[in-house]
Amino acid sequence: MTCPSTRRWRWLHGALVAALALLLSAFGCGGGGNATGGTPDPVVPAFNATRAFADLQTQVDFGPRAPGSAGHTACRNWLLAQLQARTGDVTQQDFSFTTPGDTTFQFANLVAVFNPAGAPLSDALLLGAHWDTRPVADQDPDPAKRNQPILGANDGASGVAVLLELARHLQAAAPPRPVILVLFDFEDGGNTPLTTGQPLSGFSIGARHFAANIGRFRPREVIVVDMVGDPSLSLPREQNSVTSHPTLVDHVWQTAQSLGFTAFQNRLGLAITDDHIPLINIGVPAIDIIDFDYPGPNNHSFWHTTHDTPDNCRPESLRAVGQTLLNVIYD
Repeated sequence: MTCPSTRRWRWLHGALVAALALLLSAFGCGGGGNATGGTPDPVVPAFNATRAFADLQTQVDFGPRAPGSAGHTACRNWLLAQLQARTGDVTQQDFSFTTPGDTTFQFANLVAVFNPAGAPLSDALLLGAHWDTRPVADQDPDPAKRNQPILGANDGASGVAVLLELARHLQAAAPPRPVILVLFDFEDGGNTPLTTGQPLSGFSIGARHFAANIGRFRPREVIVVDMVGDPSLSLPREQNSVTSHPTLVDHVWQTAQSLGFTAFQNRLGLAITDDHIPLINIGVPAIDIIDFDYPGPNNHSFWHTTHDTPDNCRPESLRAVGQTLLNVIYD
C-alpha cells in the first residue's frame, strides 16, 4: 500500500520528467536524420559541403601535387596559410627522402592544434588526411597515360577538403576536447618514378615520419580520412581499424547511421595500408574512413588514373563524412 503523499510525489516527479523531455525535444538534443543524409543536431555545426568542394577544386587547380612538382610546393604553401588562418598553433614538420639514385626530395607534414582550453594533448582526437598525389597513373585504362601524374581529386584532395572545413568550425566553436589536424605528405609514392625517373619505395612515408617524431602531438586516438569524394560513396569498416579501435569504429559508424548517412555500411571491408598504420604501430589506436572502391566505366576503377578529377567526385559525399565527424567532435 502506498501513502497519499508518496503518490503525490510520484505524480509530480512524473510530470517534471515529462516536461523536461518536451524541453529537450524542443531544443533538439537528439542527433537524428533521414535516409538521404541527415539533419545535424542543432548543437553541432552544419558541415558546408559546397565550401569543402571548393577546397577540393582549389587543390586540383594547383595541378598534380607529386613530390618535386610545382603544384606540390604551391599547394603546401596554400594549405599552410589555410591552417594558420584558423589557429595559432601550426607546425610545418619538414623532412626529406632520398631515392636509390641519390635524388633528394623535400616534404612537409602540416599539424594544426585546436585546444583553446589548454587541455593535455594526450586526450586529443587526431584527424589526418594526405595532401600529396600519386606521381603516375599506373592503373589508367589507357597504357599511354600510365606514366602521367594524377590530379588526385578523390585520392588526396577529398580528405583534405573535409579537414579544412572542420578547421573552420574548430576555429569558430571550441571543441570539448583537443583536436589535432594533420595533413600528411608523401602517402602515395609507392615504387613509382618521379619526374627525375628515380623510383620511390613504400607508402605513408609522411605518416611514418610523423609517428617517429610524434612528440607532444601524441593523441588518445586517430581518425584518418582518405578517398571520400566518390559519387557512389561506400564506407565499410576497414579491417585494421576494427582490430585497432573497435569502440571508435562503432561510435563513428553509429553516429553516421543516426544521421541517415547510409554510405557508412555495417560490413567488414578490406584491410587497407594507409596513414593510420604507422600510428597503430606506435601504439596509438587509429581507424581509417576510406572508400577503396572508386568505380569507373566498364568495371574499371578511377583509382590511380587520370580520371581522378572533380567531376568524378560529389559534395554530398564530403558532407556525409564531414558531418559525421562534426557530430563525433561536438556531440
